[in-house]
Amino acid sequence: MRWGAGAGGSRLVSGTMTIHRRLEERLAAFKGAQRALLFGSGYLANLGVVAALGETGTLVCSDELNHASIVDGCRLARGRTAVYGHGDVEHLRWLLDQAPERRAVVVTDSVFSMDGDVAPLEELAALARARGATLVVDEAHATGTVGPGGRGAVAEAGLDGEEHVVVVGTLGKALGAYGAFVAGTSALCELLVNTARPFVFSTAPPPPAVAAALAALELLEEQPERVDQLQANSRALRDELAREGFDVAGSSTQIVPLVIGDAHRAMAVCEAALAQGVFAQAIRPPTVPEGTSRLRLAVMAAHTKPELREAARTLGRAALHAGFRPGDGMPVAAAS
Repeated sequence: MRWGAGAGGSRLVSGTMTIHRRLEERLAAFKGAQRALLFGSGYLANLGVVAALGETGTLVCSDELNHASIVDGCRLARGRTAVYGHGDVEHLRWLLDQAPERRAVVVTDSVFSMDGDVAPLEELAALARARGATLVVDEAHATGTVGPGGRGAVAEAGLDGEEHVVVVGTLGKALGAYGAFVAGTSALCELLVNTARPFVFSTAPPPPAVAAALAALELLEEQPERVDQLQANSRALRDELAREGFDVAGSSTQIVPLVIGDAHRAMAVCEAALAQGVFAQAIRPPTVPEGTSRLRLAVMAAHTKPELREAARTLGRAALHAGFRPGDGMPVAAAS
């Protein structure tokens, strides 16, 4: 009733409202940053940040398993892009040492969306600092799920507030709303206000979604035990799946992939699990490479231990029904 259903315009025209400022201030404090800036979606945020920072004469180094929005941001950047092996700090070091460019940006997911593993952020940040580079970290799957009070993998690595670290986060996953944000220095946000095209030329996020994200953030800060419960549930599900013979060693978070390999067999396992009441979505090419189709599980804090135990048993039965014996799958190697 106060702000309406939509913002009605871009942030720089008439779209900035009090509710946008409130959430940006709370997000900046939550992430330990000087300032935060709202975007319409995580996809738009990554496009805007990577393209704005990856100007002409800049080397953009991107993890090979980064999300598609980061990949597309690299494509829009005017600088040169170099892809380093997944989590391979030494490969990244070599790329930076060989680069003729005077400026560099390193961009990575923190929690990788298809594998559930976490980037070596401390090492990446130390290397970026030593080379005078900017480190951009997409915390889409870490905000609200990882780190002290759910503040993310950057905070868990002790990097919150570091001036050379830029954090991208989403409001549409753990916070259950819609939209995204970038957190960093005031100078960075001022740069984005003036040069990030998805910010300049997009209608501002709708006030109801912004207010919902603000309420969710307040709830998360008031009840940090939700994050502890989520992490405990994640460990419980991985333990139960391991007992069923699944290889879950690659995941350390609430995202747990069960690599099946063949796309048709992955769909068969998915459908067999759905028929028995377990929602385990099959992920196939082009989201992941050929031969690495999988079921991607996402744990919630609200799950109970008996539910997780029964889900693991159901998935074991579904795999056998589809002709896949757990333990026979391929090592996890995904591309978002």
